[in-house]
Amino acid sequence: MRFGHEGLIIFEMANNHQGSVEHGLKIIDEMAKIADRHKVKAAVKLQYRNLDTFIHPDFRERDDVKHIPRFLDTRLTWDQFQSLVLAIKDRGLLAVVTPFDEKSVEIALNHGVDVMKVASCSNQDWSLLQAVAESGKPIICSTGGCRIADVDKIVSFFEHRQVASLAILHCIGQYPTDDKDQQLGFMKRMIERYPHCTIGYSGHEAPDNLRLATAAVAMGAHILERHVGVPTDEITLNKYSMNPEQADRWVEEVVHARQIVDLPENDKQVDVGERDSLLSLMRGVFARTPIKKGERIRPEDIFMAMPCGDGQTTAKEYKETMVASRDYVANEPIVEQRRFDQIYAMRQVVHEAKGLLREARIPLGGELQVELSHHHGMENFRRVGAIIVDFINREYCKKLVILLPGQSHPGHGHKKKEETFQVLYGELGLVLDGEELLLKPGDMQLVRRGQVHSFETQTGVIFEEIATTHYKGDSYYEDEEIAMLDPVQRKTVIDEW
Repeated sequence: MRFGHEGLIIFEMANNHQGSVEHGLKIIDEMAKIADRHKVKAAVKLQYRNLDTFIHPDFRERDDVKHIPRFLDTRLTWDQFQSLVLAIKDRGLLAVVTPFDEKSVEIALNHGVDVMKVASCSNQDWSLLQAVAESGKPIICSTGGCRIADVDKIVSFFEHRQVASLAILHCIGQYPTDDKDQQLGFMKRMIERYPHCTIGYSGHEAPDNLRLATAAVAMGAHILERHVGVPTDEITLNKYSMNPEQADRWVEEVVHARQIVDLPENDKQVDVGERDSLLSLMRGVFARTPIKKGERIRPEDIFMAMPCGDGQTTAKEYKETMVASRDYVANEPIVEQRRFDQIYAMRQVVHEAKGLLREARIPLGGELQVELSHHHGMENFRRVGAIIVDFINREYCKKLVILLPGQSHPGHGHKKKEETFQVLYGELGLVLDGEELLLKPGDMQLVRRGQVHSFETQTGVIFEEIATTHYKGDSYYEDEEIAMLDPVQRKTVIDEW
């Protein structure tokens, strides 16, 4: 299992089972109903402590030390915990366990849990973290009590141990937590700082507070966790645990918030209704004076006003280079279509390349040269091509290569140059001598002289090329049509970036 961006709801049972398997099963049943009702991916989380060693023997009989009496009073046997894990799985939920000691990690693995969760109080207990990392399970770690430097250490710890799936949860370790103390903006920093991790929110606010759910989703939380329980005549929940009705409303709010912020294709989608709505407010282009067929439609020959009719040239579409395809009389709507314009296409490509660089936070500086490689012409650039930024070409060569989403670069090799690629942003699909590779940020790949290679991206990609000296005419292409082109036919150098 890997954490994705589809979202995960975690219902934290903690000690709300009250030491009763029957009551624990009731909590699981109620949470499963909520997950089914709202069709969400959900988990129930248990806490494992090997109490015989977790609590110092001199303190086991004392009732004046915080938490210890509660842990002992709600104690379950390991067999009872196993029955709860099985019940969680039987209801179609993920079983998550927070182990507080190394023995509990071992037992959780024997119980077949799906995910290991590190509590805030344990997030720098390096011995425990080592055992959790060695479990081979996906790991979720709460960051209560951590500054950014502490989170850096935690993330690096798990990275060094090659944990395949890691989620980091923003958390404030106050019970309950007031809104003014939440500091949700910290999540944004973690999202930017740890792009390879799934970021979420573990909340301890009052159980009827739904504002935090909406705010956390809006900030980018893909995992949300809350404490839950089932009150009875004898059982009263603490000030940060939700009853089933509150949990149901909380999940409903999370689902609704996800619908609001959802970006399914990583770009804003514009439907027909939105286009029609805006078109009704746009200015259209009208002839100010008579215009003859074949004449250029000059700015002084037109005016712009609303309403804009169907098929009419809009203020957005008008270009001074347009030529009338028929005669127009004064006040008549202009209905010309913008033809392919190579200069306009190049400007659009440059704007998008700059956008990717801004998103990746890669400043370029001033000493550079930009080249557009358009192997099948600018009209096909968004399908085949690349933007190449040249920085240095001495005994060594440095370039940035930018591909827009959905773009590819055809198979080719170099007679003299040897190069190494390192991905800085996005994902690069590289084919090297017929072998398919997927490179992600940080990945490097050597391309030797004479090795035929091609690449493509679905996400958009920026990668650095460090190479030996670049020579004109050093590249050769598999595609015979490309190979026959003069370099000036497939390359355009841009002076003003």
